[in-house]
Amino acid sequence: MLDSAILQQLREIFRNLDAHYTFRLIADSSRPEAEEMRAFLADVASTSDRLACELNQTFQDNSLEFSLLKEGVETGVTFRGIPNGHEFTSLLLAVLNADGKGKNLPDEALTRRIQALRGDICLTTYVSLTCTNCPDVVQALNIMALLNPSIRHEMVDGALFQSEAAKVQAVPSVYAGEKLLHVGRGSLGELLEKLEAEFESTPATDPAPIHRDFDVLVLGGGPAGASAAIYSARKGLKVGVVAGRIGGQVKETVGIENLISVPRTTGAQLADDLRTHLTEYPIELFEQRTIEQAELQEKQKTIHTKGGETFSAPAVIIATGAGWRRLGVPGEAEYIGRGVAFCPHCDGPFYRGKHVAVIGGGNSGIEAAIDLAGICSRVTVFEFLDSLKADQVLQEKVRSLPNVDILTSMQTTEVVGNGEKVTALRARHRDTGEEREFPLDGIFVQIGLAANSQPFREQLETSRIGEILIDAHCRTNLPGVYAAGDVSSVPYKQIIIAMGEGAKAALSAFEDRIRKPTPEPSL
Repeated sequence: MLDSAILQQLREIFRNLDAHYTFRLIADSSRPEAEEMRAFLADVASTSDRLACELNQTFQDNSLEFSLLKEGVETGVTFRGIPNGHEFTSLLLAVLNADGKGKNLPDEALTRRIQALRGDICLTTYVSLTCTNCPDVVQALNIMALLNPSIRHEMVDGALFQSEAAKVQAVPSVYAGEKLLHVGRGSLGELLEKLEAEFESTPATDPAPIHRDFDVLVLGGGPAGASAAIYSARKGLKVGVVAGRIGGQVKETVGIENLISVPRTTGAQLADDLRTHLTEYPIELFEQRTIEQAELQEKQKTIHTKGGETFSAPAVIIATGAGWRRLGVPGEAEYIGRGVAFCPHCDGPFYRGKHVAVIGGGNSGIEAAIDLAGICSRVTVFEFLDSLKADQVLQEKVRSLPNVDILTSMQTTEVVGNGEKVTALRARHRDTGEEREFPLDGIFVQIGLAANSQPFREQLETSRIGEILIDAHCRTNLPGVYAAGDVSSVPYKQIIIAMGEGAKAALSAFEDRIRKPTPEPSL
């Protein structure tokens, strides 16, 4: 089933396994995929004498799953479906992480938090094998299951269990028992926070505090943060990066064609390239962190993250970026994952042949409408202003599509549902005041980004929409504190601009470091 080139790569990947692992297969022999799964696992197991495939039992109950055992003991990791496509890496990492050799294993601070979770925690993630966001979620939850015996996690290929997955309207969708816990992309840190909120979290022992000191502390791992860290490290400074994930919002971008000198790349590839470049320097990376508190007014700045870690430095560069802005109307939060979505590339296939709305007439909204028009029966674009804001070439394209309607001067007022899924959207015409209800099956929110500046707003000056105000040198109103990229007030939220701003912030921080005294900010 696997070609010779892949098998050879697997032999190298699994060459140094220490423990013995078994794929315990349970499959309904009447399912056509049963033999395919057996052959797939047999091929993988053939690449190492420390891997084995075991057909435990055969039922006539539609079963199609396998669990991972380490030295004959269940690890808590199960795959319901054949992990091909983007999930192939999830299988490989499950084995490597169980053996302590995976590159994405968490550090001490995150491991403590995972092991502190208590209770019988049964997690199920519904995926599509074509989804680029799903593997991150699957791999993160697999890690938690490997590190905490109270956690069990199973990946379910929705295409192979369609009746069960009928409740799912977006992938990945994570359930804790019967409760929907998470929808859409998510990092280990984000998922861990949700589990901590849902279940008891009590460390087995009183953990020793973890504190780290740096010359420059960069908050954020996107284009601005990576640039700031690299420029600071090149000055010979001790640099730490505290981030949710390397790449940041960039990872959600499918195609990038305006990064000068790179004709075309993807968000995932650019994020990988940023990580590669960061590792060329002695930069310490602390991913999956959530900033809870910032003390920025003293000479030595201190950042507190969830889990009790603290980071200190005389210079802090805030490059925390921005996140998807929400509508903030009744029904929106209730129906996220049940008709309200944010990623047309991942969730669009769930609305094949259906009527959907796209909220927002900027580039992202019109691009989403064009993509969805290829699979949906009808797409209605709702734009708040009296005209679309997208580039002219995109406007011409979308207006040429026969199944796309464009409504301008429309203010969304409510997401309507029947308790299980979205059934309609209510919107008011801003000129006439007329309010209508539009029956439809799904809503894709594409209204731009909101600055991730919440932990800093009480100490730093911000704009009306929460952007951190900076001068021409990326300085804020506090000495030793700088901001760069989408979290700042710099105009034009573009990758290439964020990179330049990150470099500028690093150079300003270095200039202030070598000048005595530290100059007052110019705001």
